[in-house]
Amino acid sequence: MREAIALDRQMKSCFKMPFRHTPRAFTAIKLIAFLAFGTHFGLVSPSWAAPQGQLQDKDKAEVRLPERTADEWLQRMQGATHRRSYVGTFVVSSAGGLYSSRIWHVCDGAQQVERVESLTGIPRSTFRRNDDVVTFQPLTRIARIEKREASGLFPNLNQIDGASVAEFYSAKAVALDRTAGFDADVVQFAPKDKLRFGYLIWSERKTGLVIKAQTLDLEGRVIEQSAFSELVLDASVKPDRLVQMMNHTEGYKVEKPEVIKTTAAAEGWHLKSAVAGFKPVSCFKRLPENKALGDGALQWIFSDGLASVSLFVETFDRQRHLQESLRSMGATQTLTRHLREGAGEWWLTVMGEVPTQTLLSFAQSLERKK
Repeated sequence: MREAIALDRQMKSCFKMPFRHTPRAFTAIKLIAFLAFGTHFGLVSPSWAAPQGQLQDKDKAEVRLPERTADEWLQRMQGATHRRSYVGTFVVSSAGGLYSSRIWHVCDGAQQVERVESLTGIPRSTFRRNDDVVTFQPLTRIARIEKREASGLFPNLNQIDGASVAEFYSAKAVALDRTAGFDADVVQFAPKDKLRFGYLIWSERKTGLVIKAQTLDLEGRVIEQSAFSELVLDASVKPDRLVQMMNHTEGYKVEKPEVIKTTAAAEGWHLKSAVAGFKPVSCFKRLPENKALGDGALQWIFSDGLASVSLFVETFDRQRHLQESLRSMGATQTLTRHLREGAGEWWLTVMGEVPTQTLLSFAQSLERKK
């Protein structure tokens, strides 16, 4: 279970941006990036203040900011990740620290191939070819091979039944800025309720590719920033070379966690009441290598088109599940609960880039089917 959650954070940090993620999660280069981005985390960004470097008031009349709906902005941003190849250094900053990765991303027809090399923290290389993912851990000489649904910065809106981001976020271009050497439209996604955070997203003007994003809490404070400090668009990246590196596991102990696609209903779970705006995206069950650890962990994933929430459910173990908790790391909040349903006991972990109240709503609504 811990490995599943850790991997979820790692994948968010790697694939949440088209360069997550995710939760997720993510030293001279730290200082350089911090100064370049010009953001002090925890300070209020006044009334969606104009980003540093945007055009001054006297020039605004000369700039025509594009007008698109929230869904149109997201479709454009997402589409760019499936059409463009790029190489760059990507930095995730939050109160928990500053983490950087080197990323190679190539589009070869319908094939998406990516390599993410961590530059801070524990050495790790992650390769993705469409849904196939291999993670190399040099210190332990372990290579983990599995399938993961990776959808870039935002979930595929076409896969979210009835999803309309505009119902829960207002979106508009608020500035023209320059970052990582590219002109970008700065798009504000402001939440219409208190169940989700707000966002400022820098979308490269010509292609729509997301090159910087800030997550803002309910008070308008920047709690997490993800951005390229250096980026080369349409870089010459050979997909065959990346695939060759991805398949070269010699000298590593290969682990292949058994993950099966399922539904919450098939596993005996449902929500008593839906959490406004969040639609189920997918559901997986991760089977343990050691059968003595139980039946495995269920991961039920929800999204509102911008934010995502994962519910992890496993059989309660008194030796491992010691205390309920609520933790925060940047935009990612994590809540754990001991559930008692009839004669059964389970351990619930709810994780997502949402306010605490949203996690509580999911936890309180989850119920074992009678």
